[in-house]
Amino acid sequence: MALLPFKSNHKPHRFDLKGRRALVITTSQQTLDTVDPQTGAVLKTGKPTGVYAAEMTEPYYVFRDSGLDVDLASIKGGPIPIERESLWFPLRTGYDRRYLKDEVAQSKAANSLCIADITVEDYDILFMAGGWGAAYDLMQSASLGQKISEAYAAGKILGSICHGALGFIGAVKPDGSPLARGVRITGVTNRQLKVLGVTDTPRHPETELRRVGAEYEWTRNPITDLFANHVTVDESHNIVSAQNQKGGAEVAEKALELLAKRT
Repeated sequence: MALLPFKSNHKPHRFDLKGRRALVITTSQQTLDTVDPQTGAVLKTGKPTGVYAAEMTEPYYVFRDSGLDVDLASIKGGPIPIERESLWFPLRTGYDRRYLKDEVAQSKAANSLCIADITVEDYDILFMAGGWGAAYDLMQSASLGQKISEAYAAGKILGSICHGALGFIGAVKPDGSPLARGVRITGVTNRQLKVLGVTDTPRHPETELRRVGAEYEWTRNPITDLFANHVTVDESHNIVSAQNQKGGAEVAEKALELLAKRT
């Protein structure tokens, strides 16, 4: 059966990178709350949200399949909330099915590391997953901003998918300027958010990346923006990114390509 247009059909190359380590970072936000744009007041809707499953499972297994040890972290640590619809047919991917049978990966997701407690030097790749929940806490986390700043300064490979790009916004270069300024990065577009009907979240990747001076990249689809995807590699800054979940496996592979050049 052909893959639906909102799924990745990329089959990543496997590298021999045994002994290297990656960290996949997710949101801790559990509900899709509404934020009043004028007052900033938060309306607790109680509607579940979290990380979009494939944006966590695809990098996790692409890294694992190339021999890396992979940890899962979240903003607060502990159980990672997963967007439940993203695990339903027809959105569920092969990587998601693999996760649902993997007790080790599920245990890591149930007991994720707190981002404030991780040591950047322990990892070769730090990769930020998206999902609606990421709009509430990735950019807003001072701890994540600090860790991504440290990782950038140390020359680590950084990656993101969709809303995961918001994790770059709170980070800075060693000279104190915004980390994303002058860097080629992609993330979900404002048009795509409008098509999906979720525009009340507090932060939008395209808006925030443009605000700090990133060289924002994106692709449109002639049928509908819902299916558009783009993968960006800024090798000069050791940063890879995907516009949305369709690019998860491919952008993880791009991170591995950069790492393989160092071995």
